[in-house]
Amino acid sequence: MTLSPTSATGLPALEARLRQDLAWLELPARRWVPERIFHGQSVLDVAIIGGGMAGLAAAASLTHLGVGAVIFDQSPRGFEGPWATTARMETLRSPKQLTGPALGLPALTFRAWFEAQFGPDAWEALDKIPRLQWMDYLRWYRDVLDIDVRNEHRITSVAPRGSDGLVALSVTSAQGDSTVYARHVVLATGRDGLGGPSVPGFARDLPRSFWAHSSDVLDYATLRGKRVGVIGAGASAMDSAATALEAGAASVDMLIRRADIPRVNKGKGAGNPGLTHGHVNLPDDWKWRIRHYVNAQQVPPPRGSTLRVSRHDNARFNLGAPILDVAPVGDALHVRTAKGTFVLDFLVFATGFRIDIEGRPEFAPFARFVRKWGDRYSPAPGDEDAELFDSPDLGPTFEFLEKTPGACPGLERIHCFCAPATLSHGAVSGDIPAVSEGAKRLAQGLAGTFYREDVAYHYANMQAYAEPEVYGDEWTPAPPPAPPSAPDNAANGEERIA
Repeated sequence: MTLSPTSATGLPALEARLRQDLAWLELPARRWVPERIFHGQSVLDVAIIGGGMAGLAAAASLTHLGVGAVIFDQSPRGFEGPWATTARMETLRSPKQLTGPALGLPALTFRAWFEAQFGPDAWEALDKIPRLQWMDYLRWYRDVLDIDVRNEHRITSVAPRGSDGLVALSVTSAQGDSTVYARHVVLATGRDGLGGPSVPGFARDLPRSFWAHSSDVLDYATLRGKRVGVIGAGASAMDSAATALEAGAASVDMLIRRADIPRVNKGKGAGNPGLTHGHVNLPDDWKWRIRHYVNAQQVPPPRGSTLRVSRHDNARFNLGAPILDVAPVGDALHVRTAKGTFVLDFLVFATGFRIDIEGRPEFAPFARFVRKWGDRYSPAPGDEDAELFDSPDLGPTFEFLEKTPGACPGLERIHCFCAPATLSHGAVSGDIPAVSEGAKRLAQGLAGTFYREDVAYHYANMQAYAEPEVYGDEWTPAPPPAPPSAPDNAANGEERIA
């Protein structure tokens, strides 16, 4: 869908309206967290790792509450998150009317941004949001809110310092290596935020030239003329298969373990404000039961993504074809499945992500101390779930908790605002439908934490506050009343005796 802006003044007018909305709401609040200097440098209130949608929403929400937030992202400016890099869908999967990271501000929604440029008729004609247009919206979101994002800054270590209430971040950038200190750190690191791509064990024994994960940076033009196998049947599998076909692959065989592709998105059927705000306070049994059911049922691929594959005559859907083994034979792969052996040139694993915080070197200073759900919770027989076992057990402000109390002082200063928080908090830390609610929950919790940590400072400020409301010249003191006269008994009707 190619659109031309209908008005050159559309966005400036929208931005003026947004400024007015913020002014009417007294946002952002003035900064109130006391400045702190450590080793000669200013300490950040909050450092956010990751400048995608969740990181931007978190930073905006914190700024609105008067808390300073700086984002560090390893990508070049305008390429944060997956949208313009590794995502391969044509459009977003979420319905276009969802308000995403707008934080309750109508002028900050994608719809307002879209209509300001293309008009309401184009909005009505739009089916789903084009992926790259969503990235353009997020770029505008960052600019219009003046969010502080430090691009091409890679975090190599996150180390809580229990002795002084700080977290040390080792940063690598074009300026060299440095250490930044923050009072709290938010991990807004996306779908693979505490781990990485999940691939079967046999993949690690194959030469890397034969395969990629669907989230890898890959030039699909290199697959032109090749026989490609895509393992999986979810959204990313369909996107990868379609991209390979459109790049000129000789054929694409989808190798699907299940006998059928899931048809119903059970998670969508449960979505409502009650779940958004209520999941965090559910008993553990219900949290596990809900999330395990969604995992077990699996999310179906979007209809449009599936049709994007099936319209190609050289695409084949091989159902009931779990992989038994893979062997390189010359320049090809012999992929043996329950349905037979496929001779392929390249494999794409669309097999999701794993939670493996210990496997992320930047988290090494604290990873082994993090309490996971599997450390304290045993599900009902038959409801075992590796992803849920590995999920971090988080506190009310998305903070990590210690597996052994006292073993890692300061761990609670690191907050998990990415996909692995879902079991503890619900789907509020990265998905479009409820990311604003998650960002506000995080920001409000952190604002309360800062106030509690600095309550003596704020109390002293209250005591020292001396700006008068009145000056004493607003009234004239009344003179004291005249003393009362002696009582007149006759006047009171009493008879006087001579």
